[in-house]
Amino acid sequence: MKKFKYLKISKFKKLRYIDNYFRQKLYIVFLHGFMSDIEGKKPQTFKSFAIKKKLGFLALEYSGHGKSTGNFINCNISQWTNDSKIAIKKIVKKNNFIIIGSSMGAWIGLNQFKYFKDQIKGFVGIGSAPEFLSRLMWNKFSKKIKSEIRNKGVTTIKNGNYEYPISYQLIKDGRKNKVLNKNIKLNIKVTMIHGKKDEVVPTSFSKKILSKFKNAEKKLVIIKNGDHSLSDPRNLKKIILELNRMIHNMF
Repeated sequence: MKKFKYLKISKFKKLRYIDNYFRQKLYIVFLHGFMSDIEGKKPQTFKSFAIKKKLGFLALEYSGHGKSTGNFINCNISQWTNDSKIAIKKIVKKNNFIIIGSSMGAWIGLNQFKYFKDQIKGFVGIGSAPEFLSRLMWNKFSKKIKSEIRNKGVTTIKNGNYEYPISYQLIKDGRKNKVLNKNIKLNIKVTMIHGKKDEVVPTSFSKKILSKFKNAEKKLVIIKNGDHSLSDPRNLKKIILELNRMIHNMF
């Protein structure tokens, strides 16, 4: 299943991705979360679904993530948005597609509407975290942490078993990528899926996204015992069910 490929962007830059090629068909584009990659259960599950349904598929690793080139510390939302735009243009091409954005991937996904509004036919958010750098990090950081980031340019944030290097340039770039102050007036299908026991991102973020789609066919799915990642088989089954419902009337 894990047939990884590399998309050469320049002499010094390449992005790792997985895909399922179908000419003139609907594609599914999966955008992963912060410091994640495409080796997890979600991208592999969605690729299997695409193969079964004879749909196109793309999941990429942004710069500084997984096996793509780049130093994470030097990367930001603008760069990851651009990585996604380039990969979609080169692999999905002119085909219509549905975006599935996991956590930060939903933020990256919302940024794609600037470039592909005529091709995007559906949007699925999983534990969506738009503008999390300000709303969930900077605004809640202590004065000490803020001072360290300003003076050193970076700090390390611990969350459970994970450590995240947060740079000042990343925070500042996040402020330039506001998506919750804009309405999207496309007549598409939008489903937000969020775990009720998500301890990382409040369900209010998914509700905020839904409020921005004025003409869409909207749905909010709260998974009772779901966590932030929603990666266990039972939760993935529920996500696939919603995805199947979304594409059912698209042909």
